[in-house]
Amino acid sequence: MAGTALQLRTVACSGKKCGQRHWSKKLDMCTAEASASLLQVEETFSACLARIDALILKPLLQAEPTDQKGKENLKLFLRLNDRFQALWNLTEENYRILKQKCSASESFCIQDIYTVWKGDLFLNLYIQYFVTFANYVVVHGFEHATKSKSEAWKHHKTVLKQFLTDFTSETSMSLALYTVLHKPIRDHIMQYILLLTKLNEVLKEGSEKDVVTSAIKEYMKLESFVSQVLDEACFTKSLWKSLSYKFTDMLCVPERRLLEDSKNLPISASTNRSDRVLLFDDVLVLIQGNSFQSFDLKLVWVDENCRKKSAPGLYGLRIVTPEETFFLSAKDPQMKAVWQWKLNQAVRQALNGKRDFPLWGKTGEGTEPPSCRFFTYVFKLEGKFKSASYEGEWHWGKPHGKGTLKWRDGRNHVGDFKEGLEHGFGICLVPRRSEDRYDCYKCHWYKGKMRGYGICEYGNDMVYKGYFKDDARQGFGILENCSAEHSFKYTGQWENDKKNGYGVWEDKDRGERYIGTWLDDHKHGQGIVVTQSGVCYQRTFHADKMVGSGILLLEDDYVYEGNFTEDLTFVGKGKLSFANGFILEGTFTNKSGQGLQTHGILNTSNEQLDDQITKAQLGLEDFPVEKRWKGIYDQFLEFIHSGCKEETEESFMGFHIQTSKELRKSQEYLFCQRGTEDISWKIEDILEEVVQHQGLESLPSYLEKALKSSLHPLGKLLKALTIAFQATYSGIGANKHLLTMAQEEIKYYAKKIWEFYQGLLRLALEQKGQLPAKHVEGDVSDQKACSMVLPLILPCFYPELFMLYMLYHEREDDLYCQGIMDLSLFPDIKLLEFLDVQKHLWPLKDLTLTTNQRRSLIKDKCFLSATECLQKLITTVDPREKLVILQKTYEEIESTVSRVVEKDYKLPMDDLLPLLMYVVSRAKIQHLGAEIHLIRDLMDPTNQGGLYDFLLTALESCYEHIQRMRLHQRENCHVTHSS
Repeated sequence: MAGTALQLRTVACSGKKCGQRHWSKKLDMCTAEASASLLQVEETFSACLARIDALILKPLLQAEPTDQKGKENLKLFLRLNDRFQALWNLTEENYRILKQKCSASESFCIQDIYTVWKGDLFLNLYIQYFVTFANYVVVHGFEHATKSKSEAWKHHKTVLKQFLTDFTSETSMSLALYTVLHKPIRDHIMQYILLLTKLNEVLKEGSEKDVVTSAIKEYMKLESFVSQVLDEACFTKSLWKSLSYKFTDMLCVPERRLLEDSKNLPISASTNRSDRVLLFDDVLVLIQGNSFQSFDLKLVWVDENCRKKSAPGLYGLRIVTPEETFFLSAKDPQMKAVWQWKLNQAVRQALNGKRDFPLWGKTGEGTEPPSCRFFTYVFKLEGKFKSASYEGEWHWGKPHGKGTLKWRDGRNHVGDFKEGLEHGFGICLVPRRSEDRYDCYKCHWYKGKMRGYGICEYGNDMVYKGYFKDDARQGFGILENCSAEHSFKYTGQWENDKKNGYGVWEDKDRGERYIGTWLDDHKHGQGIVVTQSGVCYQRTFHADKMVGSGILLLEDDYVYEGNFTEDLTFVGKGKLSFANGFILEGTFTNKSGQGLQTHGILNTSNEQLDDQITKAQLGLEDFPVEKRWKGIYDQFLEFIHSGCKEETEESFMGFHIQTSKELRKSQEYLFCQRGTEDISWKIEDILEEVVQHQGLESLPSYLEKALKSSLHPLGKLLKALTIAFQATYSGIGANKHLLTMAQEEIKYYAKKIWEFYQGLLRLALEQKGQLPAKHVEGDVSDQKACSMVLPLILPCFYPELFMLYMLYHEREDDLYCQGIMDLSLFPDIKLLEFLDVQKHLWPLKDLTLTTNQRRSLIKDKCFLSATECLQKLITTVDPREKLVILQKTYEEIESTVSRVVEKDYKLPMDDLLPLLMYVVSRAKIQHLGAEIHLIRDLMDPTNQGGLYDFLLTALESCYEHIQRMRLHQRENCHVTHSS
């Protein structure tokens, strides 16, 4: 009717502008006659309503019921009276407008007919009235009303005779009331239809006729609706009469309507399930003896194609509800079809929250109810969700989509569901029994169990970030205790919810870090312990206890091999090697009050510092690099082996997320909106880009973007490896005896990343139907990893790695720095002369003099461009770029010399070394030894034997020569003091 009103308003505007030009005299007369007839009808109807109000409603409203049922019925009757008064007021307003128009003797047009102009308002008020009237009928309202002891009812039969021509003394009072309060109003609707039909017959084809035709259809629908509403109310009322008080007390509510009864249209439920099936507009009820089951229609699904075969001669429907599935069987297909249609329409209307208009339509038109819904339900039967309230999305009787579960004991789960189980990202709160705190799990779920990456914040101040499988910590993970009492952090492998395999434990209270293997939450096997004071040792552990002999490296470069206690006291047989080369071998004891004692042999034959002792490296044989951090690699292998399927993507949610807030934000990003990163998150786009950039020209830039992206599998892998590396070698782990372990670990990272890239490429090509390239041999693959991947990932590990190099070469760098300080005292000419640089190569023209300045005292002017170039060595972490800087330094030296000799000059080695030593002494790079050895260890193997290798060797020679100069000075000073 809203559309009808809109059309009418358009017509009205047109009518106002055009006036009498659009209406013939005949049409004016017809419209005037229709208005006059309507005026008479409205006047008569309004008078009828006034008499009903005075003689029927007011006396009934004076009743004062004392029982609960009577009070409830009175509330319903008050609501019915409100609807009646609204209908009466609308009739009076329509009558007033029509009378005013007629008395003004103006021309009539369609907009003057209020029942058309305000048709939607008329329809709504009539619908509200009859729905409320039907509610009163359902609860036997009129039967209770006639039992009123009010004096007004003594003369009521006489009053009713005025309204009912066929009223007899045998007619019941309740039936009389029922008839009086609906028949005049229903008849009035028919009068509207007759009047509008007569008007429509004389109208010409056009917009006016269309408006009236549409209004007639709506009023005819209203008549059909009223008829159906009253039929349903009487049908429902009869049911409540036939059932016992036990059922009616629990099932009877004013708004509920019976739609179908298996006694009228036979159908039976599953064997021994029920005696009677009742379909209401909001619930489906199965009655069995003296008990019944009801199912909310909003959570009922009807499947006509049920797989279960019905008994011979029966036609079945499968009824699906949140906790039960059962079957309804009819004896012929027509009965099944009717029940199926009525069930589906009832479910659809229940989901819409309102009945159809008319209730069932003319020919039963209506769409199927949606299979996906949103609703709240409390689980009642035994099972995982017993007593839990679920609010969220459903699909065929099971939680499916986004939802929230709440248990009575305080547990909550908010997240994704699939086929009735937690599946996808979810947040679960579990109350702790002994204290008023919660464990909070923010992770991925698979078929009802935690699986994949998650962040779990326990109520005891511990936090776990890592992988799960079947509700247990499994794979790589980090457990950290943030409380002040016992602060610790474990980074490593988990199995069956316990620490198992390779892992790193940091005890912040004791100031020490354990690097090694675990078994069932205990240190077990080979392990390295590094302390805050710089002491470290390697021992065999059994259930957290040290067993057998080990190696102990002390902070003063002493090395002890043998047995020792947890407080690092030597006991039993052992060998103590001193930094100066002396060796004490024997039996050690530590008696109370007597200190450490030994009985053995002191070997003083070797008086030189032994690097094998002072720089001994731990863990190389006992922790093969291939066996470290398997838990990280396994997640990515599983992803690739699965074909990079979307359901396994949670394995990669990983360690670029460091807080639960970030994790939630990341989930919202993943499941709601996509970003505009260079590397797309979607795996199909990733595989497509892998194929597009497999060429050598674009591959490096692609790998760089992929490794920097937190949404790309390779970027996630790199982030996890970065965290593992920092957990091992940063802070307390910064110990020179772990340098080789760290170095080979980074090289292995590059190799594995290259392997995973190759795996992604092979998968992408296979999915495109292309043949992948032949497998690259191991050595060639290692070279690719070293040359292409290592420089890209090195910045992530450089701070910790370079610290290890600095500690390892600390003594040599100290000597070198002392030598640099000595050489820095020389003016340029004196230094060139001291380093035996040939005089014809001296750039004396660069020594610009000022007033009263002597050339022999000028410093830091010669080879200034080469010096500034070499100083850039510390500005980059890439070994390739460091070698390029070294090459440019060489070119700057050669360019300066060519300018001095005024011709192109290729420096021979005899000339290069003194000049390079001069530049090195002026560049004053603090940790040059660490820089040189880092470049040497991590440079591209293809550069060995080339120009880069030659220049690096020359730089290393200068470094060693400066050290020897300082060492000789120390020895000379020592000899002088001795003499």
